[in-house]
Amino acid sequence: MFSLIGFTPRLIMCDLDGTLVDSASDIHHCLNLALEDLGLAQVSQQQVRNWVGRGASRLVYCVLEAGHHAPGLHDELLAGFMRHYQLAVCQFSRFYDGVPEFLKACRQAGIPLACVTNKPYAPAKALLEALDCLGDFRLLVGGDTLPHKKPHPEPLLHCLRHFEVRPGEALMLGDSRNDVEAARAAGVPCVALPYGYNHGEPIEACEPTWIIPHLGVLLDAAPS
Repeated sequence: MFSLIGFTPRLIMCDLDGTLVDSASDIHHCLNLALEDLGLAQVSQQQVRNWVGRGASRLVYCVLEAGHHAPGLHDELLAGFMRHYQLAVCQFSRFYDGVPEFLKACRQAGIPLACVTNKPYAPAKALLEALDCLGDFRLLVGGDTLPHKKPHPEPLLHCLRHFEVRPGEALMLGDSRNDVEAARAAGVPCVALPYGYNHGEPIEACEPTWIIPHLGVLLDAAPS
């Protein structure tokens, strides 16, 4: 396990949406329900895939900007989206390939996991519960847990302090520039996945420490 990176981390911090879970279908569905409530034009799933990853508030601003709607609708649309999403956080969301095996391997190896996401804490917790993996994470940091969220390094630094781990002993897993820049600013090596939500930008352009096609690559040397 971890032969690719050459060391066994004392802590692994994982992004959620676009890294562990393909959640765009549920986000898209609930966002369109909230838009329908307000009589506004719906958006496509591809648009949502390009917008997610920077928190629910920024997602709503993207919707309003794309539809040329008044910015003053932000709070009402955000509240409607969160209401729908909290009730249907995992109708279509699924793990990406290799994720269940990765979580199991970390459990067996005794490596603590932290989930560090820009998704608000409540729906992030509900999504992990629905996928029956909340217990795999010893710490969950949502986008509203701290004053700053990724790409600010504070969520990662918070995890390092919590587990009393130095940056070079940890690992960040992510799919977007937010994850890569947060890791770089915190001094943490970063493994990036190319299949997630990076706002239309190739993950290679973000220059993470490593790029792998799926998390199963990290398990090449793991015991069966």
